[in-house]
Amino acid sequence: MHIDGTCHCGLISFTAEVDASRVMICHCSDCQVLSVAPFRAVVAAPIATFVLRGAPKSYVKVAESGNRRAQVFCPECGTPLFATAPENATSVIIRLGCVRQRSQLMPAVQIWRRSAVPWLPELDRIDASPEQQAFLPAAPSQPGKGTSPDPRP
Repeated sequence: MHIDGTCHCGLISFTAEVDASRVMICHCSDCQVLSVAPFRAVVAAPIATFVLRGAPKSYVKVAESGNRRAQVFCPECGTPLFATAPENATSVIIRLGCVRQRSQLMPAVQIWRRSAVPWLPELDRIDASPEQQAFLPAAPSQPGKGTSPDPRP
């Protein structure tokens, strides 16, 4: 499948060919921190099909598995774009959040499940809104207190 993507500000863009049946969700603690989310969805692309436009920044981290990975991101807006081996890369692991066709790339496998946050199975039970108009449930009122906050310091 041909994909294309960009960082949030548009400074960095890419195209690649991926196998849509090999999309993964990673629950490792590194992916949780680096994506500032409970997991990260990714897909691998052979380096020969990956075309990058722009000059991203990167840094190399060592994963719990012992693998060294260059984490590549936009120097302007900070969008995480992909990871790859720091030397002699044969593939790039593309972050689905920056892929335009992300809705067509359903995950086929989950890895590092032991690190998954325990509340993920409960998401279908949580109220949802199609836009930003979601609301938080009202806090239970305490006896003797009103529901509005006290304006005094």
